[in-house]
Amino acid sequence: MVQTLTVLGLESSCDDTAAAVVRQTGGTRAEVLSSIVYGQTDLHSAFGGVVPEIAARAHAEKLDTCVVQALEAANLTLAGIDAIAVTAGPGLIGGVMSGVMCAKGLSAATGLPLIGVNHLAGHALTPRLTDGIAFPYLMLLVSGGHCQYLIAHGPEKFTRLGGTIDDAPGEAFDKTARLLGLPQPGGPSVEAEARLGDPERFRFPRPLLDRPGCDLSFSGLKTALMRMRDQIVAEKGGLTRQDRADLCAGFQRAVVDTLAEKTRRAIDQYLELAPSDPVIAVAGGVAANTAIRTVLETVCCAKGARFIAPPLNLCTDNAAMIAYAGIERFRAGARDGFDLTARPRWPLDQSSPAMLGSGKKGAKA
Repeated sequence: MVQTLTVLGLESSCDDTAAAVVRQTGGTRAEVLSSIVYGQTDLHSAFGGVVPEIAARAHAEKLDTCVVQALEAANLTLAGIDAIAVTAGPGLIGGVMSGVMCAKGLSAATGLPLIGVNHLAGHALTPRLTDGIAFPYLMLLVSGGHCQYLIAHGPEKFTRLGGTIDDAPGEAFDKTARLLGLPQPGGPSVEAEARLGDPERFRFPRPLLDRPGCDLSFSGLKTALMRMRDQIVAEKGGLTRQDRADLCAGFQRAVVDTLAEKTRRAIDQYLELAPSDPVIAVAGGVAANTAIRTVLETVCCAKGARFIAPPLNLCTDNAAMIAYAGIERFRAGARDGFDLTARPRWPLDQSSPAMLGSGKKGAKA
């Protein structure tokens, strides 16, 4: 018997409060019935980055509104929902707790099953939501807080080939924007400036290209840009608009070149599995960067693999990906109780050593 599942998803791991309804019948392509996202850019813009306490309070204020609007947009009530999926980590703990507590309340009031979802799994499974691709596929998850190469073998089985050992690309873009006096979020600001600049004027390092493997590092790249900025200011007494554009262009080119080479290496490892239809997908907020998308598509074409990049609204944080990941877990028999906890750290590949260290609450990534 073909089972139709309609799942309400909640997402609040960072600075986007989101709710969505996704429906799937059997093995057919899932359908996003609604997706509501409230951003918090205005709340954090004066601070140069996300303030966890402000984010958590905003989530608590907006989650119920998001749920109501998502249900209305889907022309449904909670009676038409089969399960509630919620981001249970990783992320800013206050925000994750807001979402988990809201989902628990809804589950307790309605009796609907509760499904905790790994935020990273939501991103990693998005290509299945948008394009219906089969396992295994290679996933580059590249966002503000994470950067990993993963082979997705199943809804809850991932092998990490490599990842960042310090700053994620999104962090590096945000820090670069702050160093150059550009508005947050840094990714779009730096990309816009880079279009006006000369990427050849400043030569920045391509971190870890001299080492084998797929690990990445962007902290030193950010430091190199800061030193170059300081050198220009010392020589000229300040930065011109062209100086800033050229710095952004050089920085972005270094990120693009690094990701291109590491992606080639990751594809080679993935192809050793001899997949019948090789697919490389990219997701996460930084995947919205046009220059990064373009070079990744070129690399994949050269390797004879299909390249998939979800629509931009599904690359950044959203609840549709959480609802869909919930559907995948639900079909696998997963259910969570009211003891579901919010987790600031939750690596997808549980068998690999932590890349960023660990503490009492577990591995960071």
